[in-house]
Amino acid sequence: MATNASNQVATKATSKSAAVSKSDQPNRVKSFPAPKQLATPTDLKPEEVQAVVEAVNPLVADSFALYVKTKNYHWHLASSHFRDYHLMLDEQAESIFDSIDPLAERIRRIGGTTIRSITHISQLQGIVDDNDDFVLPEEMIQNLIDDNRHMAEKQRVAIEITEENRDTPTSNLLQEILDETEKRIWFLYEVSQGGHNME
Repeated sequence: MATNASNQVATKATSKSAAVSKSDQPNRVKSFPAPKQLATPTDLKPEEVQAVVEAVNPLVADSFALYVKTKNYHWHLASSHFRDYHLMLDEQAESIFDSIDPLAERIRRIGGTTIRSITHISQLQGIVDDNDDFVLPEEMIQNLIDDNRHMAEKQRVAIEITEENRDTPTSNLLQEILDETEKRIWFLYEVSQGGHNME
Protein backbone atom coordinates (compact mmCIF):
# COMPACT_ATOMS: atom_id res chain seq x y z
CA MET A 1 0.00 0.00 0.00
CA ALA A 2 2.79 2.41 0.96
CA THR A 3 4.68 1.52 -2.22
CA ASN A 4 1.66 2.36 -4.40
CA ALA A 5 1.23 5.70 -2.64
CA SER A 6 4.93 6.47 -3.10
CA ASN A 7 4.75 5.57 -6.79
CA GLN A 8 1.70 7.83 -7.28
CA VAL A 9 3.49 10.71 -5.56
CA ALA A 10 6.61 10.17 -7.68
CA THR A 11 4.58 9.95 -10.90
CA LYS A 12 2.61 13.11 -10.15
CA ALA A 13 5.76 14.92 -9.01
CA THR A 14 7.52 14.04 -12.25
CA SER A 15 4.63 15.39 -14.31
CA LYS A 16 4.57 18.60 -12.24
CA SER A 17 8.31 19.18 -12.51
CA ALA A 18 9.23 18.14 -16.03
CA ALA A 19 10.99 20.71 -18.19
CA VAL A 20 8.76 22.53 -20.65
CA SER A 21 9.78 23.12 -24.26
CA LYS A 22 9.05 26.70 -25.30
CA SER A 23 10.85 26.70 -28.65
CA ASP A 24 7.69 26.82 -30.78
CA GLN A 25 6.09 29.90 -29.22
CA PRO A 26 5.48 32.86 -31.55
CA ASN A 27 6.33 36.46 -30.60
CA ARG A 28 9.14 35.52 -28.26
CA VAL A 29 10.77 38.37 -26.37
CA LYS A 30 14.35 38.91 -27.57
CA SER A 31 17.22 39.48 -25.16
CA PHE A 32 19.99 39.96 -27.71
CA PRO A 33 21.07 42.08 -29.43
CA ALA A 34 20.19 44.90 -27.06
CA PRO A 35 18.88 48.24 -28.34
CA LYS A 36 21.69 50.78 -28.77
CA GLN A 37 20.68 52.62 -25.59
CA LEU A 38 21.05 49.39 -23.56
CA ALA A 39 24.09 47.87 -25.30
CA THR A 40 26.62 48.24 -22.49
CA PRO A 41 30.14 48.27 -24.01
CA THR A 42 32.17 45.13 -23.36
CA ASP A 43 35.35 43.53 -24.64
CA LEU A 44 33.44 40.28 -25.12
CA LYS A 45 32.61 39.47 -28.73
CA PRO A 46 28.93 39.74 -29.73
CA GLU A 47 28.67 35.98 -30.16
CA GLU A 48 30.15 35.45 -26.68
CA VAL A 49 27.64 37.84 -25.15
CA GLN A 50 24.80 36.13 -26.99
CA ALA A 51 25.88 32.69 -25.76
CA VAL A 52 25.98 33.90 -22.15
CA VAL A 53 22.63 35.71 -22.42
CA GLU A 54 20.97 32.63 -23.89
CA ALA A 55 22.39 30.43 -21.12
CA VAL A 56 21.60 32.73 -18.19
CA ASN A 57 18.22 34.28 -18.98
CA PRO A 58 16.37 30.93 -18.76
CA LEU A 59 17.91 30.56 -15.29
CA VAL A 60 16.50 33.95 -14.32
CA ALA A 61 13.08 32.86 -15.63
CA ASP A 62 13.31 29.53 -13.80
CA SER A 63 14.29 31.32 -10.60
CA PHE A 64 11.16 33.47 -10.79
CA ALA A 65 9.02 30.39 -11.49
CA LEU A 66 10.62 28.34 -8.71
CA TYR A 67 10.35 31.26 -6.28
CA VAL A 68 6.59 31.51 -6.85
CA LYS A 69 6.16 27.72 -6.69
CA THR A 70 8.09 27.52 -3.41
CA LYS A 71 6.04 30.38 -1.95
CA ASN A 72 2.87 28.66 -3.17
CA TYR A 73 3.84 25.56 -1.17
CA HIS A 74 4.90 27.73 1.79
CA TRP A 75 1.44 29.36 1.84
CA HIS A 76 -0.66 26.26 1.09
CA LEU A 77 1.04 23.60 3.19
CA ALA A 78 -1.03 21.31 5.45
CA SER A 79 1.04 18.94 7.58
CA SER A 80 1.70 17.90 11.15
CA HIS A 81 5.16 19.41 10.52
CA PHE A 82 3.63 22.66 9.29
CA ARG A 83 5.87 25.08 11.20
CA ASP A 84 9.15 23.39 10.20
CA TYR A 85 8.21 23.06 6.53
CA HIS A 86 6.61 26.51 6.40
CA LEU A 87 9.82 28.12 7.68
CA MET A 88 12.12 25.98 5.51
CA LEU A 89 10.19 26.81 2.34
CA ASP A 90 10.23 30.50 3.19
CA GLU A 91 14.03 30.37 3.62
CA GLN A 92 14.37 28.50 0.34
CA ALA A 93 12.17 30.97 -1.51
CA GLU A 94 14.29 33.83 -0.17
CA SER A 95 17.48 32.09 -1.35
CA ILE A 96 16.00 31.67 -4.84
CA PHE A 97 14.79 35.27 -4.99
CA ASP A 98 18.20 36.56 -3.88
CA SER A 99 19.82 34.93 -6.93
CA ILE A 100 17.66 36.75 -9.47
CA ASP A 101 18.94 40.33 -9.38
CA PRO A 102 22.67 39.47 -9.47
CA LEU A 103 22.17 37.22 -12.52
CA ALA A 104 19.99 39.75 -14.34
CA GLU A 105 22.48 42.53 -13.66
CA ARG A 106 25.35 40.39 -14.96
CA ILE A 107 23.48 40.14 -18.27
CA ARG A 108 23.09 43.93 -18.36
CA ARG A 109 26.77 44.50 -17.58
CA ILE A 110 27.86 42.58 -20.65
CA GLY A 111 25.40 44.29 -23.00
CA GLY A 112 22.45 41.93 -23.07
CA THR A 113 18.92 42.45 -21.83
CA THR A 114 17.06 40.27 -19.38
CA ILE A 115 13.56 39.38 -18.18
CA ARG A 116 10.89 41.97 -19.00
CA SER A 117 7.59 40.42 -17.97
CA ILE A 118 5.59 37.42 -16.80
CA THR A 119 5.14 36.63 -20.50
CA HIS A 120 8.90 36.59 -20.98
CA ILE A 121 9.30 34.30 -17.97
CA SER A 122 6.69 31.91 -19.37
CA GLN A 123 8.54 31.78 -22.70
CA LEU A 124 11.83 30.79 -21.07
CA GLN A 125 10.95 28.82 -17.94
CA GLY A 126 11.58 25.09 -17.68
CA ILE A 127 9.93 24.84 -14.25
CA VAL A 128 6.31 23.68 -14.46
CA ASP A 129 3.79 25.74 -12.46
CA ASP A 130 1.56 23.99 -9.91
CA ASN A 131 -2.00 25.34 -9.82
CA ASP A 132 -3.59 22.39 -8.01
CA ASP A 133 -6.11 23.22 -5.28
CA PHE A 134 -4.31 20.96 -2.79
CA VAL A 135 -0.93 19.25 -2.90
CA LEU A 136 0.19 16.66 -0.36
CA PRO A 137 3.35 17.67 1.52
CA GLU A 138 5.22 14.63 0.13
CA GLU A 139 4.39 15.81 -3.39
CA MET A 140 5.49 19.35 -2.62
CA ILE A 141 8.86 18.16 -1.34
CA GLN A 142 9.39 15.79 -4.28
CA ASN A 143 8.38 18.47 -6.81
CA LEU A 144 10.87 20.89 -5.28
CA ILE A 145 13.63 18.27 -5.26
CA ASP A 146 13.02 17.66 -8.97
CA ASP A 147 12.82 21.37 -9.77
CA ASN A 148 15.99 22.22 -7.87
CA ARG A 149 17.81 19.33 -9.56
CA HIS A 150 16.64 20.76 -12.90
CA MET A 151 18.06 24.13 -11.81
CA ALA A 152 21.37 22.59 -10.75
CA GLU A 153 21.73 20.83 -14.10
CA LYS A 154 21.03 24.04 -16.04
CA GLN A 155 23.38 26.02 -13.79
CA ARG A 156 26.22 23.57 -14.50
CA VAL A 157 25.61 23.89 -18.24
CA ALA A 158 25.57 27.70 -17.93
CA ILE A 159 28.85 27.62 -16.00
CA GLU A 160 30.47 25.69 -18.86
CA ILE A 161 29.08 28.13 -21.42
CA THR A 162 30.22 31.21 -19.51
CA GLU A 163 33.70 29.77 -19.07
CA GLU A 164 33.91 28.88 -22.77
CA ASN A 165 32.94 32.47 -23.61
CA ARG A 166 35.48 34.25 -21.36
CA ASP A 167 32.87 35.44 -18.85
CA THR A 168 34.56 34.45 -15.58
CA PRO A 169 32.53 36.80 -13.32
CA THR A 170 29.24 35.23 -14.43
CA SER A 171 30.76 31.76 -14.03
CA ASN A 172 31.86 32.61 -10.48
CA LEU A 173 28.41 33.95 -9.62
CA LEU A 174 26.74 30.84 -11.02
CA GLN A 175 29.01 28.63 -8.92
CA GLU A 176 27.86 30.42 -5.77
CA ILE A 177 24.22 30.09 -6.83
CA LEU A 178 24.73 26.40 -7.65
CA ASP A 179 26.05 25.85 -4.12
CA GLU A 180 22.82 27.35 -2.74
CA THR A 181 20.76 25.15 -5.07
CA GLU A 182 22.57 22.05 -3.84
CA LYS A 183 21.94 23.12 -0.25
CA ARG A 184 18.21 23.31 -0.98
CA ILE A 185 18.28 19.86 -2.58
CA TRP A 186 20.08 18.47 0.47
CA PHE A 187 17.51 19.88 2.92
CA LEU A 188 14.55 18.78 0.79
CA TYR A 189 15.97 15.28 0.32
CA GLU A 190 16.52 14.79 4.05
CA VAL A 191 12.96 15.97 4.71
CA SER A 192 11.70 13.50 2.10
CA GLN A 193 13.25 10.64 4.09
CA GLY A 194 10.60 11.15 6.80
CA GLY A 195 8.06 9.07 4.88
CA HIS A 196 4.59 9.00 6.38
CA ASN A 197 5.78 11.02 9.38
CA MET A 198 5.16 14.00 7.11
CA GLU A 199 1.41 13.59 7.55
